[in-house]
Amino acid sequence: MIAQILQLDGHSSTVAVGAAFPILSLIVFSPWVGAALLAVFRGVAPSVSRTLALIFSLGPLALGLIALNAFNPALVAPQFVESHLWITALNVHYHLGLDGLSLVLVLLTGIITPVALLASWRVDHCPRMFGVLFLLIEGAALGVFLALDFFHWFVFWELSLVPAFFLIKLWGGPGASRAAYQFVIYTIGGSAFMLLGFAALYVATGTLDFTQLAQLAADGTIGAKLAALGGIWPKAVFVGVFLGLAVKVPLWPFHTWLPSAYAEAPVGGSMFLTGVMSKMGVYGFLRILWPIFPAQLHAATPCLLGLALAGVVLGAYAAMKQTDLKRMVAYSSVNHLSYCLLALFAVSYATGRPGLHAEAATAALSGTILQMFNHGLSAAALFCCVGVLESRAGGKRGLNDFGGVRTAAPIFAGLCGISLFSSLGLPGLNGFVGEFLIFRGVFGLHAGAAAIACFGLLATAIFLLTFWQRVFHGPRAGAAADGKFSDLSGIELAPLLPLVALMFVLGVWPQLLAGLINPLVTSWAGHLVLP
Repeated sequence: MIAQILQLDGHSSTVAVGAAFPILSLIVFSPWVGAALLAVFRGVAPSVSRTLALIFSLGPLALGLIALNAFNPALVAPQFVESHLWITALNVHYHLGLDGLSLVLVLLTGIITPVALLASWRVDHCPRMFGVLFLLIEGAALGVFLALDFFHWFVFWELSLVPAFFLIKLWGGPGASRAAYQFVIYTIGGSAFMLLGFAALYVATGTLDFTQLAQLAADGTIGAKLAALGGIWPKAVFVGVFLGLAVKVPLWPFHTWLPSAYAEAPVGGSMFLTGVMSKMGVYGFLRILWPIFPAQLHAATPCLLGLALAGVVLGAYAAMKQTDLKRMVAYSSVNHLSYCLLALFAVSYATGRPGLHAEAATAALSGTILQMFNHGLSAAALFCCVGVLESRAGGKRGLNDFGGVRTAAPIFAGLCGISLFSSLGLPGLNGFVGEFLIFRGVFGLHAGAAAIACFGLLATAIFLLTFWQRVFHGPRAGAAADGKFSDLSGIELAPLLPLVALMFVLGVWPQLLAGLINPLVTSWAGHLVLP
């Protein structure tokens, strides 16, 4: 029935569809309803609180699938739009909308959150509050992916920090307190610059709406209005917004908070941080920085390409040097997300230059979005696997603390191996498709950058295969040597099986996701002209 209400036809207005049924608001706020209920019912048993948190975390996924059923990929403009005047004096609207990019990330968030809660099922320290924080961070992330006005987009952006801070600090490892404060200070520092940048944009344009700002940027109005404020303002506003997003991804060298935060966070927290929150930064580059500041981004790309390549190559080599498995996977995230920024910067670099190939730009942008989704699956699965190893070894998670796990726990070895090879980009698994498209696009836009990035692929293969060989092969050693290393239980299988199943499905049928974004990225690539 809901799908029928939302069903689009070629002549329907997206605003009318949104007004008929506010599905986007339900997607954003349904986890917060669950968080409020869990906060109120303080006397429930731990098993009940875990179950309620899991049920409410599945709500956005169910609603996202309903929206997917009614979504029309051929329409580039946002669908199911909800727009209501909120703060008249500031021209602020409550404005939500869904396009292919947003839909992919809504589905990713809806998948990662419940599997992260399943991976945290045995958390015995205040499980009710753990569930509350997880539902709060899920709703905040969904708000970031759906908001189209900076005012409440920024509210969601900042609100995501609060539950993340407490998840790391209260349920993390020995260095959790320092890691949590470092994470918040870095991110809030970047956000402060971004807020100042948008304040200047508002003074110049009188609006905070992303769609209107993109239109003003396309016809050169923003550049002219900022230049009227002073010669330095266009660059200063761009740098402010850039810093807020670069810290979140993070782009090298703004990544120094990440290894500690990911390593010290509880397993479920690490899964969400890498699977969802890191994508908020890349999403901001695609939704905000690139459409609103095309000329400034184009001018900065010679430097930004170098930073992205540093993340690709140095991130992989840093991972290769780690003996802590969690820090290894954390640096791997720096490497994999830098591919996304490399593709975006290569597209921006080639914009307006002779010989720009729309086909290469389309491949790079498609690969970026697919990489965001596929990395979310594989990195979350790897953190889950490291959590299993850590639980079996009494808190140890060193590369040399294990050996021969394959013979002790063959099912676990198989699922972890699939996750490793997905992250490696093995053909037939989901990780291959996004990386292939990124390299296909970047080679056509900036062949030198693509050639340098290949060194990152080599280092990635080395550290992931080292992980596989040291931990799972050879004679039993470390935690697996005493014969008590058991295979996965049912509750440990629950988070890994859906992730691994999706790795296979999207590896052999990437069109399942690519079909949602192809018209959007084709439209983007067809308008790569600087104002």
